[in-house]
Amino acid sequence: MALETYLRDRLKKKDILLMTHIVLGYPSLEDSFRIIETMVGAGVDLMELQIPFSEPIADGPVILKANQIALRQGVTVRDCLDLVEEITHTFEIPFLVMTYYNIVFKFGVERFVSEMAKNGLRGAIIPDLPPEEGREYLEAMQGNGLAPILIFSPATSFERMEYLAAQGRGFIYCISRKGVTGKDTRFSKELEGHLSQCRKATPLPLALGFGVKEKADIDFLKGKADIAVIGTQTIRVIEEKGIASVTGFVRSLR
Repeated sequence: MALETYLRDRLKKKDILLMTHIVLGYPSLEDSFRIIETMVGAGVDLMELQIPFSEPIADGPVILKANQIALRQGVTVRDCLDLVEEITHTFEIPFLVMTYYNIVFKFGVERFVSEMAKNGLRGAIIPDLPPEEGREYLEAMQGNGLAPILIFSPATSFERMEYLAAQGRGFIYCISRKGVTGKDTRFSKELEGHLSQCRKATPLPLALGFGVKEKADIDFLKGKADIAVIGTQTIRVIEEKGIASVTGFVRSLR
């Protein structure tokens, strides 16, 4: 089933979906699997799995630290792809990979995308790759039936949004504000206006990330976005209270 079809079917039963984000290899590869198992059990609808990178420019200090710890422990791209294969064969929800283009380029674009398809991933988020510079990647994704998830920011013009939407598949990732992940976001009329503009630019489902922390944020997004993305806050919860606490946290978001 195509990713967009899955999302639309899911949205017939829920007013908003939850997508969580983890860094593979943090706190360890074994713990990554346990965290995913806990999140799936708690009812998340899809997940993005970050392959750690030394310079994750879109990520704030919490996710940056998780990347650094995973790399210090020697986690490799190969380790991540092997773990992904186990994950996608164990759990039924869609999984996406999130990483930076340097990882994909060094691995080999065609090889990376074919490994993604072979290992059961449904798409990828590569925030530092504009479509004008990603022809090889976009063609490889299309050839393998995978969804390249593209990004709208508050600084993206409407014309640019329409262009990006024509290149993307699955859904569009809308960034709530300028800056990096993990900072506070004002859930306000301004954000509502941004999402309204995004909605006009594309028929694809909309995900909203950067700063989503609690149920009140998700309640605000209902009717404005289709997917709420929780990243930094889940890592904070794990650091403060342990992996077992993730179940209660995810369920509290509903």
